Amino acid sequence: MAQACNTPTPRDTLYRDGRGSVFRFRSPASSGWADEGGGFSTHVPVLLVPSMLHQWYVLDLCQGGSVAAALSNGTPWETYCLDWGVPEDEDRYVEWDDIVTRLERAVRFVQRSTGAKKVALVGYSMGATLAAIYAALRPETVAALVNIAGPIDFSESGRLGAMVDPRWFDAEAIASAGNISALQMQSGFLALRPNHAISRWVRAMDEAHDSDAQAATAALEAWANDTIPFPAAAYVTYIQELYQENRLVRGEHYVRGERVDLSRITCPHLSVVADRDGVCPEASTTALGKHTRSAVKDVLVVPGGHVGAVTGAEASTELYPHLVAWLAQHAVRHIMLAPESRL
Repeated sequence: MAQACNTPTPRDTLYRDGRGSVFRFRSPASSGWADEGGGFSTHVPVLLVPSMLHQWYVLDLCQGGSVAAALSNGTPWETYCLDWGVPEDEDRYVEWDDIVTRLERAVRFVQRSTGAKKVALVGYSMGATLAAIYAALRPETVAALVNIAGPIDFSESGRLGAMVDPRWFDAEAIASAGNISALQMQSGFLALRPNHAISRWVRAMDEAHDSDAQAATAALEAWANDTIPFPAAAYVTYIQELYQENRLVRGEHYVRGERVDLSRITCPHLSVVADRDGVCPEASTTALGKHTRSAVKDVLVVPGGHVGAVTGAEASTELYPHLVAWLAQHAVRHIMLAPESRL
């Protein structure tokens, strides 16, 4: 059962789509940013795309450890987030195509809400993979793309790739009973970090006299234990076609019968690499730049692991300011009005 979360950044839910929803973070009035649009922001809206493997709020975890707060506090754009929701038993038949389509509907909603033809996508982990897939399918709607620790080349997927090697991992058999349960997901993550319990106690002793650090650690532990199920049908496609067969970079991955061709991505993109990432190695993330036709293919290496890089004590100086500055430079609105929605 998913836990209630008390995240630090105020937000309003504006749109619901099945289990999922889109919300907008409230922001103080922008200050210090030039506005050349005659009263309109010159920057496109930003849509955060979290992973489906955990709850979205790792991107708004705690005071001082929030990507959402950094992107919405006084910046010249509106910041939205897609919450995938918590799958129920009947969602076992939700396909990978359905998930990408939900992201597409979220983008269209943001377009309608802001009048922008294009949106900047900031994806994290699996959410970055989905954002890249969407950008390849609908490049005309994406002004800029940020991949934070998201796998692109799954032949470089490290320990997680080894865990789901087809020689000993049968995704169809695992999903045959229904959704991949929260307990199964949690067991998999723990297998990647067998010494996590020991390191947690060592960290607790180090933070014994630091109440802020203790609060941040408590928030992180609560989120890590708030694992959610994964739709069975989509899971099979995700594991087989991406991890086991590496179809994305081979140009053999299809969504709704349409080939996902990463070379169709021409917008500026930024790949953020965590230097101690045990889930998504650097080569897997930065592979995005090898397959797009973008003129801007930036890479930012930040300290931390897969989660710590976006929530840890160093994120406020090593990630957030660079992310805001990069979006301010590259996520610029060129056309004010969005096309009529096809929903």
